[in-house]
Amino acid sequence: MPPRDGRSLRNVGRNVGGGESRRPSRGEDTLLRPRRRRAKRLFDVGMASVGLLVSAPVWALIAVAIKLDDGGPVFYGQERVGRAGRRFQSWKFRSMVPNADQLYGRLQAGERDPRVTRVGRVVRATAMNELPQLWNIFKGDMSFVGPRALLPEEMEIRGPRESVPLEKIPGYDVRQQVRPGLTGIAQVYAPRDIPRRQKFRLDRLYIEKQNFGLDLKLFVLSFWVTLRGKWEHRGRKF
Repeated sequence: MPPRDGRSLRNVGRNVGGGESRRPSRGEDTLLRPRRRRAKRLFDVGMASVGLLVSAPVWALIAVAIKLDDGGPVFYGQERVGRAGRRFQSWKFRSMVPNADQLYGRLQAGERDPRVTRVGRVVRATAMNELPQLWNIFKGDMSFVGPRALLPEEMEIRGPRESVPLEKIPGYDVRQQVRPGLTGIAQVYAPRDIPRRQKFRLDRLYIEKQNFGLDLKLFVLSFWVTLRGKWEHRGRKF
């Protein structure tokens, strides 16, 4: 079930191999041990290499479709925050109108968002717009599985007069200990529009329980969501 409350969060915990997320104890090592961390990195490099080669024809088709649709740039680059606060340039296929940030500001995409192009609606639903992030994974900016990469100085909007910096939300510091991921517990299980504090709890749950089996499960589930074209769905994805 998508995590809308404490009970649903516990359900997600059981699905990924344990109970509800707990607060890490003082001095607890929430990072992977060096051997497992190296194995995770080798998996990322190997799968990203294969993905870049196999998806090359898809890249060409998407690039042609974007150019035929509105003639604008094919790629969209945006600065993101990685492990330990290191910033990097994240790349995607452009799915919104050119200069969307300048025209509308940096806002999370909503349902029937007027900024999203015709091609954009297809590639966003299937996550094909994120194929260029395979290069970010190959370089080591990201991992296949981990918390979502955040924007620098990103804010959560809580009504017309309240904006909260994400670094002020509990769980922000813990999630900065690992590489951000293309997919993860929050990306797969959580509805898109729940508060960040709940997504951060799911990120912490992943950091506490991360292992190869969990990564593989989330990897497979992500393919299933892609095949169903449900990444932009506001409710359950599967």
